Amino acid sequence: MSPPASLRPVTSTPRRTALYDAHVAAGAKLVDFAGWEMPIQYEGVGVEHRAVREACGIFDVSHMGEVEVLGAQASALLQRLLSNDVERIALGCDGGGAQYSVLCREDGGVLDDLFAYRLDAERYLVVTNAANYERDLAWVREHASDFPNADVVDRIDDYAMLAVQGPTARGIVQAISDAPLPPRMHVATRRLAGGDVLVCGTGYTGEDGVELLCSPSLAPALWAELVRRGAKPAGLAARDTLRLEVCFHLYGNDLSVDRGPIEAGLGWCCKEDTQFIGADAVRAVRAAGPSEKLVAFEIDGPGIARQGNAIAGGGEVTSGTMSPSLSVGIGMAYVPSGQAGVGSALEIDVRGKMRRAVVKQKPFYRKAS
Repeated sequence: MSPPASLRPVTSTPRRTALYDAHVAAGAKLVDFAGWEMPIQYEGVGVEHRAVREACGIFDVSHMGEVEVLGAQASALLQRLLSNDVERIALGCDGGGAQYSVLCREDGGVLDDLFAYRLDAERYLVVTNAANYERDLAWVREHASDFPNADVVDRIDDYAMLAVQGPTARGIVQAISDAPLPPRMHVATRRLAGGDVLVCGTGYTGEDGVELLCSPSLAPALWAELVRRGAKPAGLAARDTLRLEVCFHLYGNDLSVDRGPIEAGLGWCCKEDTQFIGADAVRAVRAAGPSEKLVAFEIDGPGIARQGNAIAGGGEVTSGTMSPSLSVGIGMAYVPSGQAGVGSALEIDVRGKMRRAVVKQKPFYRKAS
């Protein structure tokens, strides 16, 4: 199975995560991704994909960016920037909540999609996509000038990040935790492998699990202990096939500044009444209806569509792969709204050959009940 088009062999001198030596020792194939030398695969995409679906996989996602926002106006600043309602993020005696949002321009174009974790009453950690981190940080700092009682801190060098995902993931992490893990969409500090770790009940695979933010110095020992207990190392290629099976967006493919969240099917995380930047543009598209929509499609027959493939009648593919779970070519694409209904037929130009496809209900993959 070929890697996503956005991944390229290492040709320069990208940054390395604290787990670089562990990846080399495990025989990982490394690629340059967003300026980081990252493992695309170890044993193979199919093996790693199935490990996450059936048991537990572990990913190094230390290339993601972290921005801490704190102070009396931290909530107000994030409410202005993020599309969701930041005031609704829970706060308890043992941690806080997590919330998915998009970051928009005034015209509604999506700058990034990200998670905000509430660590304390006046302290949040925002995790960004790797390729967008510097732009996001500059955007937050620019608008923080209107909120003098909010501080913005670059934390990218302070954290390594591990994603432990799959049906047995929580059990593996719980076995080395000093207290019960936080539930889905919550965050709490726990003691793991001899150090303090932010345990986040989030992920990008469609499976249960946690994401672990720790000091880079702790990451190798934590990784080794989790692998010893049964977590299988998995690379970026499996992360891509897993997220596409459940129709999670990938920035740069399915999201960009050229389109807004309503077109992308992310209206559920946009609360225009908060008046976030871009809210008026998003409200207008929601009211009028988008001219195009992001749909899921399945190839009818052989072939795999890829990002950029044109669709007859208008539209283009944003993501495509061979589904390891379903053994069929799948993908997502923007199409005119009139062609977006489930069951609609599409014709996709795949390297000069027209391939038939059909619009499917999201997500492609659902856990058996």
